[in-house]
Amino acid sequence: MTETIDKLTKVQPVVMKQLQAIFEKNRTGHAYIFDGAKGTGKKDVAMFFVKLCACLNVSKNVPCETCRNCKRIESGNFPNLLQIEPDGQFIKIDQIRDLISGMTRTGFEDGRKFYIIYHADRLNNSSANTLLKFLEEPEGEVTAILLTEAYHSILPTIQSRCQHIKFSNVSRETLMEQLQGQGISFSMASTVSHVTNDIDTAILLANDEQFAHVRKTVLKLVEAVKKNIHEALFLVYEDWIPSLKEKSEIEQALDLLLFAYRDIVAVKADLKSVLVYPDMLANFKDIALHSSYEQLSNQMQAILQARQNLQRNMNRTLMMEQLMLNLQEGYTFV
Repeated sequence: MTETIDKLTKVQPVVMKQLQAIFEKNRTGHAYIFDGAKGTGKKDVAMFFVKLCACLNVSKNVPCETCRNCKRIESGNFPNLLQIEPDGQFIKIDQIRDLISGMTRTGFEDGRKFYIIYHADRLNNSSANTLLKFLEEPEGEVTAILLTEAYHSILPTIQSRCQHIKFSNVSRETLMEQLQGQGISFSMASTVSHVTNDIDTAILLANDEQFAHVRKTVLKLVEAVKKNIHEALFLVYEDWIPSLKEKSEIEQALDLLLFAYRDIVAVKADLKSVLVYPDMLANFKDIALHSSYEQLSNQMQAILQARQNLQRNMNRTLMMEQLMLNLQEGYTFV
């Protein structure tokens, strides 16, 4: 857990400092909402906070990891901690009733009791109202931790009874470090860290053959557009259309295409930011040299227009033909 704590302190420095200050000042509240996107460490931070409050040998606001309580929390056998997740689509009223029954029964050890509710935004009306009554009148020292990726979907009356702890998105630099630590190349890590902020999703994408194929196709398309319309259309017919069947796949591919042209603009402007496609630097320098800012802007607008046409269910072949014409237009005049 020491390694995990170091990682959490790096990923969520403000939240960790906030929770450690709460503990240090002996101001542990009766309810918190941990609000943040997937992959921001909410679950690990929640377990850290429970450990911190229950540890028998805390040192410098960090749990010892070796006492009886720390070990039982780590193994999932701590009687003063209950956890619930949605049963299907929702968290149901019977789950909350069981939780409340568990929190009020005898058999708990001395000290503060905790419960963690995952995906708290998926409480339905009846379960939310039942929980609300318990939040208003908890028995003894009880702390609730509600985890959510959709804070505004939680009842305002529940929000008002909880301390809101906002988790920041993981920085791209941190995400790329984590990906490279998993053996993923710098170039692929750079690409997927633009697509998602969640480490697990990023790892899946980076190791997905279909995603790698789409990435390669997009970059080939950028090169083909520079050469001539015929090569670009050939690539669309032979590779793009057969590979991308679902609307979500085409949407993602258009995003990847837009990222490529943004990279070209960044190269032309000599910006020092990490490219989405660092492995294409030499190619993008050549394209940037032969492109005007106005042309690059028009090309990005054309991709955004194609994305809108996709949402309007325009014929996908016609949409891509039109996009290729719009992207290629002007190269002969530069």
